[in-house]
Amino acid sequence: MTAQPSPARAPARAPRGAWLMLVSGMALYFVAIVNRTALGVAGVDALDRFGIEAAWLSVLAIAQVATYAALQLPAGALLDRWGARRLMIGGALLMTVGTVLLGATTSLPVAILARVLIGAGDAPIFISACRLIPLWFPARRVPVLVQVTGLVGQAGQLATSIPVAWLLRDLGWSATFGVLAAATLATAALASRGIRRPPSPAGTAAATTPPAAASSLRASIRVAARPAGTRLGFWTHFLSLCSANTVALLWGVPFFVTTQGLTLAQASALLMVITLTKMAAGPLAGAFTARHPLRRSWLVLGSAVATAVAWVAILVPDTPRPVWELGILMAVIGAGGPVSLIALDYARTFGPEEAMGTATGFVNLGGFVSTILGIVLVGVTLQAVSPEGATAYTLDEYRIAFATLLVPWAIGVVGVLRNRRLARADMAAAGVLVPPLREVIRRFR
Repeated sequence: MTAQPSPARAPARAPRGAWLMLVSGMALYFVAIVNRTALGVAGVDALDRFGIEAAWLSVLAIAQVATYAALQLPAGALLDRWGARRLMIGGALLMTVGTVLLGATTSLPVAILARVLIGAGDAPIFISACRLIPLWFPARRVPVLVQVTGLVGQAGQLATSIPVAWLLRDLGWSATFGVLAAATLATAALASRGIRRPPSPAGTAAATTPPAAASSLRASIRVAARPAGTRLGFWTHFLSLCSANTVALLWGVPFFVTTQGLTLAQASALLMVITLTKMAAGPLAGAFTARHPLRRSWLVLGSAVATAVAWVAILVPDTPRPVWELGILMAVIGAGGPVSLIALDYARTFGPEEAMGTATGFVNLGGFVSTILGIVLVGVTLQAVSPEGATAYTLDEYRIAFATLLVPWAIGVVGVLRNRRLARADMAAAGVLVPPLREVIRRFR
């Protein structure tokens, strides 16, 4: 690769406290995912609670995602400057405030503000956890541990699909979000004891602030985004995460309940398929990335093709689909979650050491830009093709709306192909040649 972790970033063996740090980071990411996705199972309740239509429900959903995306680069720069512990604990406290506010209000503007606070608190948590892993663990373990972090965090969607849905049904809106806020605060208090940088080796000075950390945000972004491999990470994340997020964060449950004739429990079970697929595919994607670093993009493009085929199979027929067919769609788009985390491995191997936090935030931005685009496209299209004032939509209207996900898909494929070519050119200039796949197959035979 064009860049490899230095010894300071990749210890020969995990020092004492590494696993406590990892578990603490995973716990915070878990509750962040629950806060992020809770609206996905509460979408139908939100329509009634705030008296809104599809377009405004989209706004409520993307308020969190847009804030998360907008703060990825500032969060990455602050990570280079302040370190992971301050950002992760502060983010958890901010999420707590936003969740309390969301549970208490019946006003749409206040609910949007609450979602903004949740997004702001969520923004630094995952990239901070991923930034700590190369500091505590050997380089060979990093791709798998990043996937495991994503796996454990995404298990938060199970808590959304089962306990949160159950709480909404039995306790109502306000009590549900009150319980979630209390859980977030308690997790932050426990995690604060484990999250920290590794101790400096004996006889060496403590790590100093990287040069880029003291520079402007614009300069940090310019340094982080300069390598084509980092930009390849951005487009990898953009391409792989859009469908799963669009379905899980907002449009999945309304689509399943109102057009496919499923109960809320069945719809929640289908969302669980996304999460279970992520959990199963994560270690496999991590192992593949660690063993075949020159072939990471093939996994990305293969996932993209499978996603397109799965959507076509659902949207072309004009009748409701059997549950097993919907389950296959959920599994295919769920597998895109671990594939999207390959983007963080691109940041690790191509990103400059002095702006590694900014590079991580930059690549992590991609999937949430495409998520915003996907959620808005579906919501605006539903509004455009339905009768004025409608709050429930037909199967044909959803078929048209979901077809617009082709737009971010096509943009992402072009971005991956273009920047893969540029990254390979940079690697060739550095003396690292990627043999054609046909040559690899011939050698294997």
